[in-house]
This record gives sequence, C-alpha cells and structure tokens, in this order.
Amino acid sequence: IACSCFFLCCNYKQNLILITLTSEFKLDGEYILGGLFDIHHRSSSVVYNRPVIVDCSRQSFTLSSYRMFQVMRFAVQEINNSSLILPNVSLGYEIFDHCSDTFNFQAILNMISRNGSIQVLRCVNEYVSKVIAVAGPFRSMESMTVAPLFAMNLIPMVNYGSSSSVLSDKWKYPSFLRTTASNKDLIQLIILIIQHFNWNWVAFVSSGDENSQNGLQLFKSKLKDTKICLAYAKELNEMSDHYEILQQLEDLSIEVIIVFARQSSAVAFIKSAIKHNIHSKVWIAGDSWSLNKNLPRLSGIKAIGTIIGITETVMPLPGFKDFVYLSHTQRNNRPTTCEQTPSGRTCNQACDLCSDVSPEEIIGENPSYSFATYSAIYAMAHALHNLLLCDIKGCSDNVTLLQELKRSNFTILNRHIEFDSNGDPTCTSYAIVFWNQSGQAQKVGSYETDPAVDVPFSINNTKIHWYADQVPVARCSPECSEGFAKKKDGLHQCCFQCNVCPGMTYVNYTDNPYSCINCRKTEWSKPGSTFCTQRSVEYIPFTDPVAITLMFSTGVLLALTLAIVILFALNYDKPVVKSAGGPMCFLLLGCLSASSISVFFFFGKPTVTNCVLRYFLFLLFYTVCLGCFAVRSFQIVCIFKMATKFPKIHSWWVKHNGQWWLIAIVFVLQLLLLTTVFTASPPTPVNDMTSYRDQIILKCAMSRTVIMFLLLTIVLASLCFIFSYMGKDLPKNYNESKAITLYLLFLILTWITFCTASILYHGKYLQLFNAMSVLSSSYSILFCYFLPKCYIIIFQPQKNTQQHFQGIIQRYTQNISSK
Repeated sequence: IACSCFFLCCNYKQNLILITLTSEFKLDGEYILGGLFDIHHRSSSVVYNRPVIVDCSRQSFTLSSYRMFQVMRFAVQEINNSSLILPNVSLGYEIFDHCSDTFNFQAILNMISRNGSIQVLRCVNEYVSKVIAVAGPFRSMESMTVAPLFAMNLIPMVNYGSSSSVLSDKWKYPSFLRTTASNKDLIQLIILIIQHFNWNWVAFVSSGDENSQNGLQLFKSKLKDTKICLAYAKELNEMSDHYEILQQLEDLSIEVIIVFARQSSAVAFIKSAIKHNIHSKVWIAGDSWSLNKNLPRLSGIKAIGTIIGITETVMPLPGFKDFVYLSHTQRNNRPTTCEQTPSGRTCNQACDLCSDVSPEEIIGENPSYSFATYSAIYAMAHALHNLLLCDIKGCSDNVTLLQELKRSNFTILNRHIEFDSNGDPTCTSYAIVFWNQSGQAQKVGSYETDPAVDVPFSINNTKIHWYADQVPVARCSPECSEGFAKKKDGLHQCCFQCNVCPGMTYVNYTDNPYSCINCRKTEWSKPGSTFCTQRSVEYIPFTDPVAITLMFSTGVLLALTLAIVILFALNYDKPVVKSAGGPMCFLLLGCLSASSISVFFFFGKPTVTNCVLRYFLFLLFYTVCLGCFAVRSFQIVCIFKMATKFPKIHSWWVKHNGQWWLIAIVFVLQLLLLTTVFTASPPTPVNDMTSYRDQIILKCAMSRTVIMFLLLTIVLASLCFIFSYMGKDLPKNYNESKAITLYLLFLILTWITFCTASILYHGKYLQLFNAMSVLSSSYSILFCYFLPKCYIIIFQPQKNTQQHFQGIIQRYTQNISSK
C-alpha cells in the first residue's frame, strides 16, 4: 500500500511540474487529444479587406467555457493518474480558444497537420494527424463549420455542447459524436412541460445561432401533433429592440415565453424585461442559461414572474474542486498574452484574463456542460484503451478509433455512456429547475430518455411557487364547456369560439373538437352532448298490463258473442230474434267475432304477418257488419214506410232476397280491394325514428292506398246512418233503428277520438289506442244492438210474442193513416 501511494504521489507531482512549466493549453503525451473551447467569444461582425488572425484573448471572456476548459484538463490528468484506463500510456492535449467559427481555422489546421504540414495522399488511411480525437467546439454552428475538415480523415469529434439535430446526419458529419443531448430531446421536454400545465398559447424567443434556429424548427414541427399554438416567434440579435418585442408579447396576452437562445442574448433579454417592468410571466429557460449564476441575483428578477429551466442533470465531479485550487497556484507563471506565447504556439492559446479568475468563480460557474465535457474525454480514453488492447490481442479487422468510439459502452460516476447510430447519447438525464426565492436553481422535476425508465417525465408541482400562488393560465381562448364545439377564430387553432352542439349531435374532443358529429340513426343525444345514447326500441309486448287487459276484454267479447249466438239459436222462432234480422244476426255476430280477433295482432314486435292480419281481419269483417246494418236499416224503413208507397220494389226485394245479395256484394268487393291493395303494398313493420329523438317506435305502416278500402266502409256507415235516421219516428218499442243510430254515434265518436290521438301522439301506445278503438267498435255493436234484445228475451218474455209485435205495428199503421 505504501509503495502504491508513493507511486501515485510521484506521478501526481510529475504532472504538477508539467503543468507548472507549460501552458494550460498544452500537455505533452504519447497520444494527443484536441480541445476547442470558446473561452473568448467574438460577437461583432466585421468585414475585413485582407487576411487577419483574430486574437481571441482580446475578445469578450466567457467564464462558463473556461470552466469546461478546466474540466477537460482535469479529466486528462485523472486518466493519466488511473491504473485502470490507459495504464503506462500518457495522454496529452492541445487546446485552442475557438472564439470564432470563421477566423479560427489555423487551430483546426494545426490539429489535422503532421509535423506542421498537411499532406494530400492517395491513401488517407496511412495519414496520422497531430491529434487522435477532438473535444468541441461548443456551439452548433462552429461544429458544423469545422466537422467536415475532421471528417476528411475521419478524426473523431466528441462534442460536449452542440445540440443541433442537424449534426445527427451521419452522411454529412460521419465522425461527429456528442455526449450532450440533441435538441430533439430538449424541445420534447419543453413541450412536455407546457402540456403538463395545460398551456397552449406560448412564445418562442431564439437567437440567430444555428442551435437556436434548429430548436425553433424542431419546436414548430413537433407542435403539429399537439394542441399547443406558437403565438409569437422572434429572433434576437444585436440590433433587436427588446422593448418592442416585450410590448408585442403583452399585446398578444402571452403568459408563457420560451427563451431558447444563447446565454448572452438570453441574459440581455431578461435584463430588458426587468428594466421595462414586465411582470407575472412564465419564462422557460433553455439549457444555455437555466443555471446562470448572475441573473438570479439581479434586483427585480422575482417581479418578472416564474422562471423554469431545463438542463442536463448536474453531476458533481469528485476532485475537480481540488484540481482548480491547485491549478490556480501555478497560473501566474504561465504565458497570458499573445506576445508571451512561446514560438510554435498560436495566439489563440493565451488568456490574459484567466489569471484574474478566482477558483471560487470557476467552481461556482454554470456547471451545465461539465459532465458532458468530462464524459467526452473519458469516451476518447476508453476508445483508445480498447483500441490498444485490440492491437495487443490481434483483432481480426482493422479497427479505427472512430469505430471504437461508436461502440462505447461504459459507466462513469454512475452514468451510462453509449452512442446510438446517429452519434447521440442513448441515455440522457435532464433536470427541471425552478428559480426559487433565494435565487437558487431548485430541482423540481426530471426527464429520462432511457426507454427502460418506468416514469420518464415527472414534475413536483408543490415545489414551484407561482407568482400568483396558482398555476397561470396560458390559453388564447378559455376551454369550451362540455358539449360545445370549437369554431376557429383567426389563424391559430387555440383561438376559437364555443358553440353548443344541437340535439342528435355530439362533439368528440379527442378526434375533432371543431365539429358536431351526427349521431347514428339508432342513437340520440341532448343538446350539448359529448356522446350519443342508444335509442330505446319501443313496442307493446304481450306482457304489458294494458295489453293483457285488452286481450282479456277481447276474450270476454268473444264469450258474450258466443252466448248471444246460443241464446238467439234457442229463440230463433221468437219475434225479437226475427225483428233483429233473423239469420242475419248470426252472420253479424260471426263477423263481429272475426273482426275482434284482430286485437291480438296489435301486440308484440311487429312483423309482416301481424301487420297484415291486424288490418285485414278488422277491415274485411267489420265492413260486412256495416253492410248488414245498412241492409237492416234499409229493411226497417221499407217495412214501415216504403212497403205501402212502393209495393213493387218491396215485393221484388223480398222475392229475390235482396239483402243477401247486397251483403255478398259488399263482402266480395271489400275482399277484392283488400287483396289487391295488400298484395301491391302490404302494411309492413317500420322503425319510426322521427317522432321521438330518444326512441325508435316499432309500428306497422300503411300506404296511402288505404283510402280505397276505407271509402267503402265510410259509404256503408253513411248509408246506415241515413237509413236509421229515416226510421227515427218508428214505434217506440220497435227500436232497431234507434239502436243502430246509437251504435253509429259511438262508432263515429270512437274513431274521431282515435284520429285526434294519432295526430297529437306518435308513441308506442298509439297502437294500443288503435286496438281499443277496434274493441270499442265491437262492443258498441254488442251493447247497443244485441244486449237490449237479450234483455227482452231473458227478462221481458211477455214482449217476445207475436201478438205484442202485431199490436205495435197496427197502432203505428193507424197513426200513419190518421195523419
């Protein structure tokens, strides 16, 4: 153990001596890693008329990039001190201050050169550059500019900060990999946050760099599958009028503002919001400034609203703090200006402000990309380690460092490092942070791209303190009430009016919230519905109490009819039976029974058979009943009035049995009419879907040709009434004519009532009314015509004699003669 400690201490001291004697930008080793960090940033655009080399040390200093620069140096030292990775192999680096994407090519050329020159060879596989792999540069545009030069010899680029999704294209950037997340994951997380809080009216503020513009394009493309509307999009640049932009946001009533811009542009924009008293907004910070250390300390930052940031989960780097302190003690002896830079070094390998930065400032700076930088260096080291082992063991194929990098699969600081086919990390962990009252970025949620994670996205709402003590509402239009369809108002789908869906329609908010959909024919809905309900199918079953009552009443009617037939048969030769019509009474009672049977076909589910029988039986046999009464009324009038005035007509009528011929003609004519009409257009069961929106009434429909056979029935009823009215002054005790008149009045009243009900009511009980009308028509014959005669036969036998009837006729004849 003592020997091991001694070895590590000696090795560590040698590295400290090396750091002391050389620049921070370079470390000699057997294998050199390249590094590109924008420690300084050239923001102004100047057009030059002659070739120039930009002195990066004279540009604006970026502390966050300087921290990443120190992380690379720390990672290389840690690897050199490790006995597990690259043992007995020294790893060096050549780092450049990449302050411009267009004026720093001398650094790139230096990296891909060999002994100060670049040779164009026929076989590029034989060419070995100065560096074996490169970390950086930070910005996406810078990476897109220099990546083709490294791809020329497939020199691996393992990037720590460029997140543009364009760099995932392996046809254009075959040697590009990255340990930071792609914009597609960042934008997806932003959308998840917006959806989580049910916002849909947002603004997207970007800057002119490639990364921000790529984020904007991804955001627009991903909105197509969401209910989020991009109300406003603006690109920030050096000439932007922040006040005008902020005023436009206020005019559009935008409460949620996504600031996906480079850090310098975002900071300037937020400072303008504070200056112009913008308040009560939600600001969603991109990963470039979500962990900014200075903004939370500004006076008035709390007044602008709630700031929610997204960043890769910060991983503490054990030993980095000690490294920064130890490195700081040696910094004063290193070259800090371009003039002090040793020969053979470029002017972008000097930092005149770095000596003024304290260790505390470096350690306290934004750590967003520290782990990405750290893991990028380790990915290179692991790939080199595997490649050297492959050379020792003798691999079957000529494996390159780029191929080994693509196969990376290791764990560091409990984080798994692996690349997909596009060179993007397969597993990225994001933190959702909230700038709390103390100015700290407090973690309130997380997002994992690893598909194996059960809950990839989560936010603890209770940890976020909103400026209004509740989740702000960010919507163009308030959500419609249930059952209201949206009507687009303007260009955006989030702006709409709400119109209630009428009855028999519904709105489906999942499929199409902008239209009212008609229900199916078998369904119905109330106004303002979100679904349709199945209509109830209505008909009168045989088990219905009223149906049972009517069928029982029909059975009673048939029993009474049978009883009357028996009574009349026993008293066939008596005057009462003869005056009632004699043999015609039996025909009348038989047809009455046959017509009454139709009542049984009004119940149960309608079919073609019971639809035909319910009308056919009643219309045929009841018409015969009316024919019998018409003949009987005519006979009564003939006996008392026409026999003396028209004796020849009366004798012809009696001689040739005119009453039976007339009844036979009525029967045959009605039978032909019914058969013709029912054959051509029979009553059929139909589903009445128009009378009631919530019901389907099963009933029998008759064609308009029904008037043909109703016409005969109406004519017979009219003749009955005329003849019976003519006999109103007949003998008081001889009341057949009066009985027929009373029956006809009941008949007319019954069917007028039914017709009125059929006009006013269309429900299932209309068939019940029809059956009741049929039964009432039959009972009216029974009560008005037959039961009085039954009463005389049973209870007044003295009136059922020949002498009684002759006396009545003689008195009537004498009264007529006297007049």
